[in-house]
Amino acid sequence: MIKSGETSINKLIILFVFDKMETALSERTIVDMCSSSNEWMGYMDCVNVIHKLLDDNFICVVNEDEDTLYTITRDGRETLANFYINIPKSVREEISIFVKKNSAKYRNRQECRSDYFQNKDGTYTVFLKILGTVQPMLELKFVVPDRKTANKIYKKWEEKAADVYSVIYENLCD
Repeated sequence: MIKSGETSINKLIILFVFDKMETALSERTIVDMCSSSNEWMGYMDCVNVIHKLLDDNFICVVNEDEDTLYTITRDGRETLANFYINIPKSVREEISIFVKKNSAKYRNRQECRSDYFQNKDGTYTVFLKILGTVQPMLELKFVVPDRKTANKIYKKWEEKAADVYSVIYENLCD
């Protein structure tokens, strides 16, 4: 782990993560990748650096939805190109390997949203979404008889969203 307070290196690490992921990322995803799943920096350092990168215009907001997405800017790419060598080689390699193994999981987690709540009659309403860059690609809302069923659907959505989308699309577009 990089020492706490080494802001410039931490900024470069996050820019490097953006570069390797090649997609917009939520704060939750960045923090999970950089501090929870790995020890590239501490949680508080990561959160602070994200906001500093935003203030410095090295990253920008793509959309402000339930989970704001950020992307690297031209200035961020230029800075990374000029200074990426300052990131320890072992950390760059670790990030590259981690992203290669886990990028699909993180993208899917960002794109798939689910929630449920209890109705007055005791049933549960389940909301399922697949988010696109500009607008949702799919939104489903349906009622199930009990919390157990709602929770089961809620937990499976990330894993099954692509299959559900594919089946619906194929059936309606044939």
